[in-house]
Amino acid sequence: MIESLVDHSTRAEIDLDALSFNLNQIRSLVGKGKKILAVVKANAYGHGIVPIARELDSLGVDSFGVAFLEEGIQLRKAGVQKPIILLGGVFSSQIESVFAFNLTPVVYDLRLARFIEDEGKRQQKKLPVHIKIDTGMNRLGVPYDEVKEFFVNIRNFDHIETVGLLSHFSSAHLRDSNSRKFTEDQSKRFKRAVKIVQNLNFDIPLFHMTNSAAIIEGIMPELNMVRVGIMLYGASPSSDLEDTIHLKPVMTLKTSIIQIKTLPPSSFISYGRTFCTKKTSLIATLAIGYGDGYNYRLSNRGKVLIQGKTAPIVGSVCMDLTMADITDIPEAKAGDEVVVFGCQGKNIIPLGEVAQWADIIPYEILCGISSRVPRIYKN
Repeated sequence: MIESLVDHSTRAEIDLDALSFNLNQIRSLVGKGKKILAVVKANAYGHGIVPIARELDSLGVDSFGVAFLEEGIQLRKAGVQKPIILLGGVFSSQIESVFAFNLTPVVYDLRLARFIEDEGKRQQKKLPVHIKIDTGMNRLGVPYDEVKEFFVNIRNFDHIETVGLLSHFSSAHLRDSNSRKFTEDQSKRFKRAVKIVQNLNFDIPLFHMTNSAAIIEGIMPELNMVRVGIMLYGASPSSDLEDTIHLKPVMTLKTSIIQIKTLPPSSFISYGRTFCTKKTSLIATLAIGYGDGYNYRLSNRGKVLIQGKTAPIVGSVCMDLTMADITDIPEAKAGDEVVVFGCQGKNIIPLGEVAQWADIIPYEILCGISSRVPRIYKN
C-alpha cells in the first residue's frame, strides 16, 4: 500500500516577533545604556543576513558583526548604514574595498595595521578599527604580552582611528571549575590590557568581550558593549545554560511527507541497510536530506513531529530524502507537515536536542541549513 505526493516543500520559517522578544530579553539582562553588537555572520546563523539585519536595525541595535568582507558589502548594498565590524579580519588585497564600503575591520597584528595605514595615506582617509587582544583563545589577536609594544607602534598612525578594543572568551559557556577559572583569567588579562592602552593615552570609546554566554553569566558587566549572536536566534550557548534565560526559537524547520509505505517485517531501509523493520511498519519518506542541512548523523537517531506526535528517523539520511517510522501515527498522510525542529501544536523538538542527537552544537545545525531551503519571514 503506497500513498505518495511529489512535492519538495522543505522551508525554514523565521519568526521576527521571536527575534524581537529575544533582543528585549538580552536588553533586560545587560541593562540600559549598553551598546549591542548584533552578530549576523554566516547568513545570520542560517536565518538570512539581510532580512535579519534589517529587522535588528529597526529594533535599534547599535552595530553589526560579520565574519568577512563579502558579508559586510552585502549589508551595505542592502542599505544598512550602522557600523559593520569585520570580526574575521581582512586580507591586504581587500583593504581598498573596506575603505570604499566604510567597514570597520578588526585588527589583530601590526602587519594588518600597516596595510590599513598605507591605504589610508593613499586615499587621505581615516578608517575606524577595533583592535583584538588575544587573552587566551589563541586564535586571532595581538598577544596579551605584546599589547604595549603594539600600541606604541601604532601611536603615530594618522589614518587609523581605534574605536574599539575587544577580546573573546573561549569557555564562558562552561561551568566546570577549570573553565570558570580560565574565564576569570581571561577577564583579568583584558582588564590589564585596557589599563595599558589607557595609560598610553589612547581614547577608545568601546570595549567588548562579553558574548552570549558571558551575558547570561553576568561576566564583565562593566564593559560598555556586548556581542550577541546565538541568543538572538533563541538558542543557548551550551546545555549548561539552557534553563537560565527564557528565549524563543526564531527558526522552525519544516518539511512534508512525500510518500507512505506499509512494509513487512525484516524490510531494510535506505543506504547501507542500517535499519530493519521488526514488525509490519508504516514508513514515511520526508522531503528533506543532508542537501538541505539535515545532518547525516541524525540517521537512526533523530526525531520529527508529525500530527503533533514524535516519529523516529529510521535508516540513513539521504541527500534529499529521509525516512521516519510513523507506525504509531496511522492517521498521517502524504502532504502532512513535518516539523524537524520547533513547535507543532503543543509539542516541540528543541534545537538543542537535535544537536545532541547529532553530537554537534546548535550553531552547526542552524548554519548548516542550505541555501536551497527557502526562508519564510513572519511577524
